[in-house]
Amino acid sequence: MVKGVPLNYPNKRINNRKKKGRKMKEKNLEEIVVKQNKVRVMKVGNDNYISLTDLAKYANSENPANVIIHWMSTRNTFNYIGLWEHLNNENFNFTGFSEIKNNELGRESFTMSPKRWMAVTNSIGIISKGGKYSIGTFAHPDIAFEFASWLSPEFKLYLIKEFERLKAKEAKENKLDWYANRLLSKVNYLVHTDAIKNYIVPELTDSQKKYVYASEADLINVALFGMTSKEWRDNNPDIEGNIRDNTDLLHLVILNNLESINSELIKMNLSQEERLIKLNNSARRQLQIIKENNNVKELTSLQKEVNDTKYLLN
Repeated sequence: MVKGVPLNYPNKRINNRKKKGRKMKEKNLEEIVVKQNKVRVMKVGNDNYISLTDLAKYANSENPANVIIHWMSTRNTFNYIGLWEHLNNENFNFTGFSEIKNNELGRESFTMSPKRWMAVTNSIGIISKGGKYSIGTFAHPDIAFEFASWLSPEFKLYLIKEFERLKAKEAKENKLDWYANRLLSKVNYLVHTDAIKNYIVPELTDSQKKYVYASEADLINVALFGMTSKEWRDNNPDIEGNIRDNTDLLHLVILNNLESINSELIKMNLSQEERLIKLNNSARRQLQIIKENNNVKELTSLQKEVNDTKYLLN
């Protein structure tokens, strides 16, 4: 029997899309606190760009955009960011820069905004994003530190200190990620070279084997956890996240392997029922093989260290 769809279902989908859009915009953002001021840091390539908009709020919380424009319109700033682009940007429009420098710079009416700077010079050191989910203006640390110094030399020093803490946190996490990947390789090697007959992953019922699953993700969920994502949410309405967010490290290792195995089974044109049975058998075998492995125990300790590090540095 098909359950009725709530009247507000479409609105929920729209709201979820909006939330997802905001999350996508924010996924590359970190946050530091500089003298009680929250300052966002955004990953751009391999660099961390600092929010000039947030820095400007230190001087004018109501209209930070005007603070940035005023700073960019000074002769020293214009020449500094121009030189930075010349040294670091192979696509820098030096002709456009020179025209403004020769014809406008120094006049009382001269103003330079981030968007105009980007349009005229094809800059990479300053980026400004508008639109519905505007995140403001960000700049390379070389430029952001110069702006902070213009605001207040003291503020600049505090900014550098907090930024260095963020970089140290990233370096530690990258090192832990490398070590975790190394241990995962060892665990997977063990899975592919050992064989044990005792299983603790749930066995499938006949109805589960014959059911047609809407997504490959749910197929793997049933093979490993014995339930779909929706079934888990129905059983755990007060827990945030989904079934995969709340599982342990052992199951995540196996989950990663099952996704690879399933892709190969699809290429073999096996039916969903056949794949489900094979994936469940593989999951039960893998879990028994790796549950007492020392590398997995190290990974568990490593995960705790990562979580402790994030707690201490946040």
